[in-house]
Amino acid sequence: MQRRIKVIGGGLAGTEAAWRIAQRGVPVVLFEMRPVRTTDAHQTDRLAELVCSNSLKSDLQPSASWLLKEELRRLDSLLLCAAGKSRAPGGHALTVDRVAFAEAVTSAIESHPRIEIRREEIGEIDPAEPTIVATGPLTSDNLAANIARLTGSERLFFYDSISPIVDAHTVDMNIAFAASRYDKSLDGTGDYLNCPLSRSEYERFVDELLAAQSVEAHVPNDVPYFEACLPIEEIARRGRDTLRFGPMKPMGLIDPRTGKCPWAALQLRQENLRADSYNLVGFQNHLRFPEQKRILRLIPGLTNAEFLRYGQIHRNTYINAPALLDATLQLRAHPDVFFAGQISGVEGYVESIATGLVAGMNAAARACGEPVHPFARETAIGSLCHYVSHADPRHYQPANIAFDLFPPLDPNPRDRGERQTAVCKRALEMLHV
Repeated sequence: MQRRIKVIGGGLAGTEAAWRIAQRGVPVVLFEMRPVRTTDAHQTDRLAELVCSNSLKSDLQPSASWLLKEELRRLDSLLLCAAGKSRAPGGHALTVDRVAFAEAVTSAIESHPRIEIRREEIGEIDPAEPTIVATGPLTSDNLAANIARLTGSERLFFYDSISPIVDAHTVDMNIAFAASRYDKSLDGTGDYLNCPLSRSEYERFVDELLAAQSVEAHVPNDVPYFEACLPIEEIARRGRDTLRFGPMKPMGLIDPRTGKCPWAALQLRQENLRADSYNLVGFQNHLRFPEQKRILRLIPGLTNAEFLRYGQIHRNTYINAPALLDATLQLRAHPDVFFAGQISGVEGYVESIATGLVAGMNAAARACGEPVHPFARETAIGSLCHYVSHADPRHYQPANIAFDLFPPLDPNPRDRGERQTAVCKRALEMLHV
């Protein structure tokens, strides 16, 4: 009798892995501890809940982010299909209605005849059982300790933040205006709301931000934040103009009230198809909730804003994958155990989906007595898994997909656009569907 594969974690990687296994005809048990045990970041018990941004990043060809999505689409990814069906306006980004997205994935998983869902916490891995660990950055302490014992390596972790969400009806539309930078919206109407700041308004905002009270740290001083997701107060500490060259960059925006580019601007991204809530783009922070309300209301257009969610900070746990995993995402010491998603050290929604797909495909192949192979190195999926398994274990940092993870072209075009187009073309030619 064919053994069932255990998938631990009902997030993006876990659901993609479970779906891939079941579609291959192999039975799978998907373990999700919510709602029996909740986390600091999740708000529901739905599978594949997005706890931070609702953006799956750029879908503009020929970016590395687009290429990874395109490979997943060609491989019939469940979650990329769900993202396409729940897409919300977001310019060239693949932005989704997070509720519709999670409901679509949950419905598909619950209705699959070869997937059993168990709502319970798993605290221990049996290396003799076929298992995919996809517990994400909020892995429970019990399981994290067991993983540390199993792998023989110390648990690595950094701290990550999530952005506030505001009630759309409380944004002052006499001040905020709809626009995309350089007028590059998909339909010409502007995919973001923009709150413009004058120089004096920006300076006051930065002053108050730097003086604000943060949540009392349970975060050790020597634990780094992930550089691509820094809290705004940390960005501001690096220089007074750092915010307006980062998440408050005004370039490419024209305030219709003045006809000029503002000194700084906050962008709000639509959270769902009803457009009744907006995410403060890049405004993750670790301030006390009353401080967030006070300081964010200093931004023109948000004076009377009501916040549906405040910014938060949470632990992000991941293993030292290059010391432990093959490019197939198997533990070298225990080949029946696979790791996928952020716990393997990838950063980003689509990257988590991709590693879930890889782990699911390989676990199913192994269950069927077939050889397990890594993806071609030239593909985005292959390059991501190669980084996870071959980076320097002494200095391992989580990574998003980027062109510098790919093997170089030969010959290598000098023009950046030509080079990226060629990398994408080569990757899709090497992808075996």
